Formats: sequence, C-alpha cells, structure tokens
Amino acid sequence: MSKSFHTEKAAMRAAFDKAATSYDAAAILQREVADRMFERLDYIKVTPATVLDAGCGTGYCAPQLKMLYKNARLIELDLAPGMLQVAKAKEGGGLKKLWANLRGQGADYLCADIESLPLANESVDVIWSSLTLQWCNEPDAVFAEFSRVLKPGGLLMFSTLGPDTLKELRASFAEVDDKEHVNRFIDMHDLGDALLKNGLSMPVMDMEYLTMTYDSAKAIMQDLKDIGAHNVATGRSRGMLGKAAWQKMVAKYETFRRDGLLPCTYEVLYGHAWKPLTPPARKNADGSQIIEFRPRQA
Repeated sequence: MSKSFHTEKAAMRAAFDKAATSYDAAAILQREVADRMFERLDYIKVTPATVLDAGCGTGYCAPQLKMLYKNARLIELDLAPGMLQVAKAKEGGGLKKLWANLRGQGADYLCADIESLPLANESVDVIWSSLTLQWCNEPDAVFAEFSRVLKPGGLLMFSTLGPDTLKELRASFAEVDDKEHVNRFIDMHDLGDALLKNGLSMPVMDMEYLTMTYDSAKAIMQDLKDIGAHNVATGRSRGMLGKAAWQKMVAKYETFRRDGLLPCTYEVLYGHAWKPLTPPARKNADGSQIIEFRPRQA
C-alpha cells in the first residue's frame, strides 16, 4: 500500500483514546461484525490455553470469548490506553476481579501495537481480531507477528474492512478536492496472499456488504468521530474543511439518498487461517529445497 495511505500511529492512538467513552454508544457496526464472527467460530472446534484479543477496543468480545474458552487465559490487547481502561472497568475490580481470576476467567490487559507484539514466540493458541487490521499499515507485518506468536496448530480469526468501505463518503469528498479525506482499505485477495506469504495455511475468506443509514451527512461524520475512526492517513488533508467545501461535499452525498435516508456502506471481510503443525520447507534462491538433519537426542 502506498505510504500516503499509511496511518500515523500517534494520531490514531490519540483518536481512539479520545473516543473511548463515546465508543460503545456508536459502535453498532462493530458489535454486529463481532457477532457474525462468533457465528463463524461456531463451526471451528479448538481448545486453547491462551487467547489473544488483538485490538480489543472497549472489550465487547471478552465476555463471549471467556464463555467459549472457560479454561483459557485471555489477553486483551489494544493500542489505545483509554480503550483498555474502559474494558477493564467493565470487568470490574475488587472481589469480582479476584473471583474471576480464581476461576481462571480473568483477563490480562496489554497496551501494544499488533504490528510489534510484546509476546513470546509460539505462546498463543487462538488470535481473535475484530475490525482492527484496517488500521495497520502493512498486512505482512501483522501476519508475520501473528504467525510468530501462534503455536503450531493455532488459529487466527479476523475481520477487517475492504476497499468499498465508505465509498459514498469518499465519492462525496472527491467533489471537493483530490486530498485523502477517507482512509483506504486493503483488498481481500491481497490479505489472502499476505497470510500465505507469512506462513499461515488453509486461509478461508469471505466478504459481505453492510449498510448503515443516517438522516444526514453530519450524523455520519459524528458516528465516525464517536468511534475514533478519523482519517489518519499520512497523505490526508491537514487543514479544516471550509464551509463552502463542506456544503459541496454534503450536496454530493445527498445524491445517494434513498427512501429518505443516506447510506453508509461497509465492505466487511472475514477470514481465518492456521499455523501449520510443521514449518514449511526452506528453499534456496533457485527453488531447490533445504533438508535439515538434526542429531537425535539421547
């Protein structure tokens, strides 16, 4: 992906920190996507010892992950400290937290970037990541980290957003200027290639369109602000949008109105893949295979 589309991590962290207290009220799509991920998980049987919720946000998925995997250690990880604070508050403290820990149902909280995980190699059985990958700059970096920390036979399950996401908003801003006003998202086929390239096998991916509807363009922008989904691309417009430009954008968006409402389209991608039980054979530059011999242990 062009570096002009890369996100600025500091700006992204600040946006999600600021939105932590307003996130849950506006995160209707995020909850719907997570619920649909859990429906897909129903068909996959695993018994993990450690589960990583990579990009946990305010912790919506934690209760169901704990319920599904009662004996597993759950790690709630997010880039934004404010999001983790809200997630921890939901879990509760004092005797409630102590009792949950004694039953093995407490969670550990970790503030970190999923492109550079502070976790040991082969230390996690399941990685769950709902609507987080779209905020990362390079899928190769993320999938390399996921592959590194997954145990052999481990499962990665994720959702993210595809290129048609916010297509009406993108088209409307294009009437104003040629600046990047809306984040760009990675194609499903590129994600599948990145999974295989980074040692994850048997990838399964599918896509669906989900459409939110609003009374006004202002309401759409407010919802995006409330979940912290600002445009944080490196090549974004840095100035404030003037009144005339705003009115021009709104006028274009009005051409999409149907049945009295404005649509806001999301292209949602779902995927899962596995860490192979045995590592793939190493090859030389000419394609010949490297066969390693190790001495038998006495």
